[in-house]
Amino acid sequence: MHFLDSVFKLSEHQTSLRKEGVAGLTSFAAMAYILAVNPSILSASGMDAAALVTVTALSAAMGCGLMAILANYPIALAPGMGMNAFFAFTLCQTLGIPWQGALGIVFWNGVLFMALSLSGIRERIIECVPDGLRVGVQAGIGLFIAFIGLSQAGLVVDHPATLVTLGDLGTPSAWLAIFGILVTGILILRKIPGGVLLAIVVIALLGCLVPGENGRVTSLPSMPFSLPPPPTSISFQLDLLYPINHWRTALPLVFAFLFVDLFDTLGTLLGVGRTAGLLTSSGQLPRLKSALVADAGATLAGALIGTSPVTAYVESAAGVRAGGRTGLTTLVVGLCFLLSLFLTPLILALPSLATGAALVVIGLTMAEGLRSLAFDDLAQTLPAFLTMLAMPLTASISDGIGLGFICYAGMMLGGGRAREVPLLTYGVAGLFLLRYAFL
Repeated sequence: MHFLDSVFKLSEHQTSLRKEGVAGLTSFAAMAYILAVNPSILSASGMDAAALVTVTALSAAMGCGLMAILANYPIALAPGMGMNAFFAFTLCQTLGIPWQGALGIVFWNGVLFMALSLSGIRERIIECVPDGLRVGVQAGIGLFIAFIGLSQAGLVVDHPATLVTLGDLGTPSAWLAIFGILVTGILILRKIPGGVLLAIVVIALLGCLVPGENGRVTSLPSMPFSLPPPPTSISFQLDLLYPINHWRTALPLVFAFLFVDLFDTLGTLLGVGRTAGLLTSSGQLPRLKSALVADAGATLAGALIGTSPVTAYVESAAGVRAGGRTGLTTLVVGLCFLLSLFLTPLILALPSLATGAALVVIGLTMAEGLRSLAFDDLAQTLPAFLTMLAMPLTASISDGIGLGFICYAGMMLGGGRAREVPLLTYGVAGLFLLRYAFL
């Protein structure tokens, strides 16, 4: 106890080993859904789903360890939602980039993120992004994730005339998906710890009784426990030279990952830090650089072993509300991810219908920033709105960001407010214009 107290400063933060342990279990319950959802999404890129379960748990454990040791914050990390969808559906499926090359793009994003975290440049980048566009990016990613969830649940299908249309509601599986969305929403509404994970499990169990396309929706494994599958089929298979050899395609994607990773991480760190009472009187987060370095290091490690960017999770707030105040909470989360590896057969048995229903509600929670959007300022709302629409409709986070920047710069120039915009903002908008015009 004395050793843990000296390392994590438990007495200084007025917490205890028991509080930190309970908080860690609470945070893990709130974010454990990523063990099922991340493999479900990333396997669309051609990566092995069983290996992805192992990689998801290992990358989360490494990220949590880095945050606990470097920053001593109760903020857990895991492969980020939105960025995994961007990886699988935009880079690999739409653009045809092999997953090895996509991992190379993620790695170089991590290198840039690390460089920005160690320098003072990140402040200038943060200042160049208007508030409305930050909201639009977060909400757009939420809509993108919700759209993927509706598709996985079979509630939205493609159509040759209208592009998309309503799925077949005459099937029991479709109604199970609708029920899953309602159950997930109700559990979150009632503030049930780990509500998303609990809803996935409930729908998966009900799927054992509901007929699907090939037998039952859920097929339980004969052996629920096993040694974790080796990740060798995807670990250390990244193509580091792909972004260099295909720079015209890769460069905008590297910066898209960087943009989302940076602002998602900053927003989570400040939001959870505020909940935990860790901010200074001026609203600053002490050891911010250490936290960003931990996040960047986790992304680099994740790319090496085979996953999309690893980032801080807002679900960490559940552990903070349970009393977590130090990195010991995060360390407990990491240990839970490691132990979950022995449940891989059960995780792989979870149907995409169950995870898809959860994604719809997760997408909504990511769009909560809309409440802060200044709707009386069209120069802020139109770029945000365009960004939100573009992300799910183009299946591209980077295109949503690019169109948002171009729209914002144009609105401010045309509206006679050009001097309110930093030069770097015009520079970013100009780069996106050049990309669309010539690349």
